[in-house]
Amino acid sequence: MMIEGAEPFLFRGGKEGVLLIHGFTGSPAELLLLGEFLNHAGYTVLCVRLAGHGTSEFDLERTTCADWFNSVLDGYAMLKSSCEKIFVVGHSMGSLLSLKLAALKHVDKLVTLSPPFFINEELHLEQLPPRSECENLFTFKPRRKLHNVPPAVNKTYRKLPLVCVHEFLILLNEVTEILSKVRTPLLIMHAEDDHTAKFESAEFLFNAVSSEQIKLVKIPTGGHLIPLTEGRDFVFENILEFLISSE
Repeated sequence: MMIEGAEPFLFRGGKEGVLLIHGFTGSPAELLLLGEFLNHAGYTVLCVRLAGHGTSEFDLERTTCADWFNSVLDGYAMLKSSCEKIFVVGHSMGSLLSLKLAALKHVDKLVTLSPPFFINEELHLEQLPPRSECENLFTFKPRRKLHNVPPAVNKTYRKLPLVCVHEFLILLNEVTEILSKVRTPLLIMHAEDDHTAKFESAEFLFNAVSSEQIKLVKIPTGGHLIPLTEGRDFVFENILEFLISSE
């Protein structure tokens, strides 16, 4: 059953479309405020719900990173059918999926928020058991208590299927290998105090892509969830400025 408020959303606007891609174990609710902001600025905005997300951890356990990317391809096709330009904004794992999309399809501009190329050591990925031992194994996730956000943002999965951590790592490796194929104008935004994806992830991405137009915005504070925390207005305004720029 769908978590209330975790549905995908479409806001109709002009002929320039923005595809929003949420992160691992999250839902479209995490990008709802950004979507409303961009739609108010005149864009058609579509936020996909990645397969296995926004329902239950047991649904997630049955999915692969290929399923997640197929969700993105579906959204891209839907938006392209009615828009003349396609901009893509991905948060966290959504950044990886957006980069893969830009490497394989035409994207006019790309924004990555908190790209997770280097994961904080405190998450102890080195202790992840082999995939063959991860079936039906879960690790507990702390409950979110964010304020002034859509209610569904705090209704995240309480358990994380370990087999899907392996799928995340597969996606990470796939995207790392094709970064040189990304030539799309790119904005990277990352908080220095991100305790999930280390800030060096943003610097790595900046140097790995082939984009001629590229900008890295360093945010002093904001943690990993920069579309949701107190400094989100700064994030939203930088994204809009990048999308409307003619460079």
